[in-house]
Amino acid sequence: MIKARVTVTLKNGVLDPQGKAIEHALGGLGFSGVNSIRQGKVFDVVLETSDRAVAEAELKAMGEKLLANTVIEDFSVEVI
Repeated sequence: MIKARVTVTLKNGVLDPQGKAIEHALGGLGFSGVNSIRQGKVFDVVLETSDRAVAEAELKAMGEKLLANTVIEDFSVEVI
């Protein structure tokens, strides 16, 4: 079995209202010096294969087809 993590974030230039709200809230809680926050999603996936190349190909396909909206989001795959 292979464990992996797929991280999805908004592309640069795409507005991130949730990130701005978090940034503002942190300032209100006394955390100064926070210049920018971008929010995203993390998916931990366990695949029933021992072939790393197959796992990476499947994870990339999952990211492109379902986990990320590739018009406005980027994703990265990390096999753990």
